[in-house]
Amino acid sequence: MTEIAKNTNFNKASKAKNDEFYTQLSDIERELKHYKKHFKDKVIYCNCDDPRVSNFFHFFSYNFEKLGLKKLIATCYKNQSMDLFSENKSEQAIYLVYEGDKNGNMVPDPAEIGIRELKGDGDFRSKECIELLKQADIVVTNPPFSLFREYVAQLLEYDKKFLIIGNGNSITYKEIFKNIQDNKIWLGVTKPQLFLIDNKENFAKYCSDENKVIVEGKEFWAVNISVGTPTYWFTNLDMSKRHEDIILYRTYYDNEDEYPKYANYDAIEVGKVKDIPVDYEGEMGVPITFLDKYNPEQFEIIGSSITLGVPMSKFAEKGTYSAGGPRFYLNNGDGTFKRLYDRIVIKNKKVQK
Repeated sequence: MTEIAKNTNFNKASKAKNDEFYTQLSDIERELKHYKKHFKDKVIYCNCDDPRVSNFFHFFSYNFEKLGLKKLIATCYKNQSMDLFSENKSEQAIYLVYEGDKNGNMVPDPAEIGIRELKGDGDFRSKECIELLKQADIVVTNPPFSLFREYVAQLLEYDKKFLIIGNGNSITYKEIFKNIQDNKIWLGVTKPQLFLIDNKENFAKYCSDENKVIVEGKEFWAVNISVGTPTYWFTNLDMSKRHEDIILYRTYYDNEDEYPKYANYDAIEVGKVKDIPVDYEGEMGVPITFLDKYNPEQFEIIGSSITLGVPMSKFAEKGTYSAGGPRFYLNNGDGTFKRLYDRIVIKNKKVQK
């Protein structure tokens, strides 16, 4: 599929009241191989999927014995159908249960998959879906982005292990960032590409023939909405990458001029993760991409510019800086100040003198 470099794709999805996206099987396979040890004898729950077309259900059902799973459960919201993300309001909400191969062919045949109707609409917040959640050990899915905060809060409330996909903007949400800071959530190993599946009329002008998806003989279009706005795996399953130190080679005290201090917070600016100095003991502001490589044994997260930034009105005259939400600013040296993108404030636990 061709990547469509349009930052408007998220907005179009929002206007269409459609923020559920198609996840490629290859992206699921690339990420889940890092967690195989966690799945043995576990109940897996995919609670934001249409299990009849979901690549999550496909992956776990076809790898059931290989992973040593105990049970696989998947639920779907009632307005989903074989047309993927349709507006078919009459579609029955169902859930599927698979407990492994029964006839010896090592393939999840339809006769081995229990299809059961839900009384409600299949919303993950409904009472019957919560009862299914209580049975689960690990939740793996791609939840609606608009409900991401509420979805994560539910997983933590019921003390569930999880591996889910979220918009990169989710990192800056106050509730999500606090859990990252407290090491209750961290980012996965890879970055998935999500595709919005929609009717031809809505997205054909953005797509080439390479973006066609045929389901049950019907034509749809897949638009890559991960371009410009990255998507991440969010998890609380441990993996080896999380314990790898970032290799640091720059020094602060030999290059102080390259690390200016913020005008409205006592920390130095480190514009690139690779430039984090190995010898600095104080607080440093780094880009959000730092979380891709974050090792809690190497660094402490102090906070973010959104929560720590002191209002510039206390430091400079109005008109010398661009107004906006809380951020860090750098002195331009001419009486004006530059407003930066979001920064994460960290301290090195392994300072080398």
